Amino acid sequence: MRPLVSIAIPSFNESANLPILIERLQKVFSDLSSQYDFEVVICDNGSTDNSFEFLKQLHQQDSRFKTIRLVRNFNMEGGMMAALSCVRGDACVIMSADLQDPPELIPRFLEHWRAGYENVYTVITRRGGESLFRRIAAQLYYRISSALSSFPIPRNSSDFRLVSRAAYTAFNALPERVRFLRTTWAWLGFASIGIEYERPPRTSGTSTFSALVTAPYAFRAILGSSFKLLRMIPLIGVFTSVVAVMLLVGLSVAWIVGGVPFSGFGSIVGLMLLTFGILMLFIGVLSEYVSMILDEVRQRPNYIVESKLGISPQNNHEH
Repeated sequence: MRPLVSIAIPSFNESANLPILIERLQKVFSDLSSQYDFEVVICDNGSTDNSFEFLKQLHQQDSRFKTIRLVRNFNMEGGMMAALSCVRGDACVIMSADLQDPPELIPRFLEHWRAGYENVYTVITRRGGESLFRRIAAQLYYRISSALSSFPIPRNSSDFRLVSRAAYTAFNALPERVRFLRTTWAWLGFASIGIEYERPPRTSGTSTFSALVTAPYAFRAILGSSFKLLRMIPLIGVFTSVVAVMLLVGLSVAWIVGGVPFSGFGSIVGLMLLTFGILMLFIGVLSEYVSMILDEVRQRPNYIVESKLGISPQNNHEH
């Protein structure tokens, strides 16, 4: 009996790219048909174009392609978790629908999986079509994450990967609502290996990347995988307190011996601004942790399903 390989794909307004993606996937499936069976679960993440109409027709033509449609856009994380909740393969490839994750890499994934690896992730060597700002922001994120995270993600890794059934079952079973894919796979700790590839530019459609949206998300991803910033707060507090006491003692001695040589207004104001700046930074870090705790306490689902095509109830593991 051939192993079943699932493909999990979140999609939002990708009607221009989906036909090309499906054609390329079918070509890969045909080349590997003697070794594997395939299923594809595409999560229509509340698309407002004609993506869902296309997916309905596709399912009628090829039952291997299944769809879970969400009532609105629950962002990439929600769409990915929705798709992963419905797969049933011995292994699952996670990829995007924008053609920047080449389906032609699937055979390489499967080679490493057959060799015993349970998390085969991609490492981006070149980001085609991305602005200099976005490339610099990505490098900065990986550097900060590597320095702060308890389980750092590999530099320049992406969400495009293959995971074993054991890995995605463990992922689906995690109880938390605030979940960041790349850091979570690192935390799970399954045998991993990276493969390099050049990410091609988008052939059509518009990227939804926004620095105002992505920056807070990246910050929360780092906080969600580490307690180092929390542990730094009392250490920095102790350090600044010791420095303040030493300065106070030194200034007191200088005042007693030589009197007050200057008014000190500028120094006092500068010290106050520095102190309040550090305090506001700490409050900002704590507020992010509190907001993540609030998300967990609310216990709201990561996504809400509107309809399904070709997905049987026993394959659902929704959170």
